[in-house]
Amino acid sequence: MNEPSLSRTEKLRERTKRLLARIRGMAPFFSGVLASLLALLIFNALTRTPQLTAEELNNVVASAMASATPRPADAALVYQIIQPSLVLIQTERDGENGEVDYGLGSGVIINADGNVLTSLHVVEDALSIELTFADGTKAEATILESQPEIDIALLGASVLPELFLPATIGNAGNLNVGDDAYVVGNPFGLYSSMSAGVISGFNRTFQPPNLDHPVQGLIQVDAAINPGNSGGPLLNRSGHVVGIVTGIINPTDESFFVGIGFAVPINQAAGGGGGAPPY
Repeated sequence: MNEPSLSRTEKLRERTKRLLARIRGMAPFFSGVLASLLALLIFNALTRTPQLTAEELNNVVASAMASATPRPADAALVYQIIQPSLVLIQTERDGENGEVDYGLGSGVIINADGNVLTSLHVVEDALSIELTFADGTKAEATILESQPEIDIALLGASVLPELFLPATIGNAGNLNVGDDAYVVGNPFGLYSSMSAGVISGFNRTFQPPNLDHPVQGLIQVDAAINPGNSGGPLLNRSGHVVGIVTGIINPTDESFFVGIGFAVPINQAAGGGGGAPPY
């Protein structure tokens, strides 16, 4: 009398094992939470009376799969982490014929004092430096420290936002060619723009504008970098700052990105007073 019912249960259990095995082969997100949810649902289904049919079991599995929400993309998480620490830098300089030259750049809040790390060529010889923080607060800035040999400057603001969030410092020494790389800055004045790519190489040499010497030991990336990105953060997939963007190579006289950009490793950039890396 009970034999057909037991046979159906065994078949459903075997089907469950195969489904869970398939789930374990998916992304880690599914193999944990989703597998546990399915196991619970199917256990309840197997022990209830009357027994589920194969079609009903498929519906249970489909419902559980549909209700699972995948994690956000790495790029989206990185952007959320760094955006409160990003700073827009606007400068004025003496131009030709007595006119004023206006400049744009990026920076990142690097410590609990609200100091901003950027590229020296963004602010060097400027008549005025204005910072705009993520909450819209504007402040005049002065150069507190500089490292001309690596094109790095540390800025102090006349006024700080009521609330601000220093970026988390990473370790450029842990990077490898092919690792994910993210650049966030203000290209062409487009505030808080993000681009993504990979680490393309290390120990590169580049001649920044307004400096009379090349900078060595740079990180090469293929994430899009354009005028206004200089001084902004290079980030790893955890949202940690691993470099400060310093420039691009372009074989033409135009100023646009062709796939090769450079950043000063944060181990060097933050060592000049911006806050030594925590390792």
